[in-house]
This record gives sequence, C-alpha cells and structure tokens, in this order.
Amino acid sequence: GEASMFQLPILNFSPQQVAGVCETLEESGDVERLGRFLWSLPVAPAACEVLNKNESVLRARAVVAFHTGNFRELYHILENHKFTKESHTKLQALWLEAHYQEAEKLRGRPLGPVDKYRVRKKFPLPRTIWDGEQKTHCFKERTRHLLREWYLQDPYPNPSKKRELAQATGLTPTQVGNWFKNRRQRDRAAAAKNRLQQQVLSGGSGCSLADEDATVDRLGNSSSPEANLSSKAAASAISITSSDSECDI
Repeated sequence: GEASMFQLPILNFSPQQVAGVCETLEESGDVERLGRFLWSLPVAPAACEVLNKNESVLRARAVVAFHTGNFRELYHILENHKFTKESHTKLQALWLEAHYQEAEKLRGRPLGPVDKYRVRKKFPLPRTIWDGEQKTHCFKERTRHLLREWYLQDPYPNPSKKRELAQATGLTPTQVGNWFKNRRQRDRAAAAKNRLQQQVLSGGSGCSLADEDATVDRLGNSSSPEANLSSKAAASAISITSSDSECDI
C-alpha cells in the first residue's frame, strides 16, 4: 500500500508533462534541479520504457551527465539514441567538450587549437547526433578561427608548428606562413595608426604651426629618444619580415 501511495503523485505526470518539465529546467540552466527531477522519475519498467524513448528526457539526462562529469554515461546516451536535427548542435557541443576535458586531464595542461583538432579527429561525432553533412561553407570560418586562436598564443610559429597548423587546416605550410605574416603586418599597421592618433589627441587641437615645426625638428633630430625608438622599430620590422621568408618553406 505504501509503495503505491508513494507512486501516486508521480503517476500524475504523463510522459509529455515529464518532457515539458525537462525542457523548462534545461532551458533555465538549473542543472541541479533537473538532476533531482530525473532522479524522482518512476522506476517501473513500463514507465521507464516510455521515458527512455523521449528525446527531451534523454537530452536532459545527457546534460546532467555532462555537468556531473559522468562522461561515460553521456557517451552511452549519445551513441545509443537517434536524436532529431534540432538537438544536434547542443549535443555535439557536449560530446566535444567532454572529450576536450578528458584530454586536458590526461595531458595536465590546457589544449591548444591543434590539440583540439586531434581530439575531434580521434573521437568523431556519432551519426546519432550528426547527419553526416560536411558544412563546407563553414570551413573557411573554422580555418580562420583556428589560425586566429593560434596567433593569439604565438604570432611567430616555428616551421614544425606551421606544418602542424597546415595539417589541421588543410592549407600548405607556405599558406599558413603567409597568413601569419599578413596578420602581423596588419597588426603592426593598426598599432602604428593608434600611436599616431594618440599623439594627435595628446598634442591637442590648439597646436600652433610653430609647435608643429618644433615637433618635426625634434623628430628629425637623430639624437632624440623618439627618433631612436622609431628607427629601432623600423629595423626590427625589417628583420621580422626577412626572417619570415626563411621560415615559410
């Protein structure tokens, strides 16, 4: 009698209602409550069978498994149920992020863009959460993203890094080298433009022509620190470009 009394309130939830609660909690981002709700669901075989086929419930279980670090359970759910296209993006993100985290734990360091590429190659998306379409139009964006991500870590990749990036992006090492060279030149140009703007702004608009002449004289005088700085910058810019061409091969 006691068991059936305990079951009564839960049996009032239809599978549709259970799915609705799962969706609401998942959207709210309250994973803890979502987990508690899933725990409270009936364990009667008939009820379980219905719920085990419900996409919203399965997706909720995957989200909870991911957030509690239960990656084995996450992979099991994702690999053994066919999900509709609407769920693909979210579940693909969980699949990849879980594999990234496992790889980071193994290596004991954060993954770089090339490491992540290798993880994706090693653990391709299961067909249950991917329809097999290659998004070719996104390839350029993905390539750019990978190069940008790497550039922020190291704007001067050595030849072996260039080969690695070439492999990851499908470009040649020379193309990778050229992309980095162009990017550095753009950044240098932007930095020079900013410096110029700063000088103009800090100089104020009330400069007389005499003041401007004095500034020009000062910059023209090679003994001034500013001139030395700018000639040093020019020299380093030249040495950067010459070393570039050697590395491209």
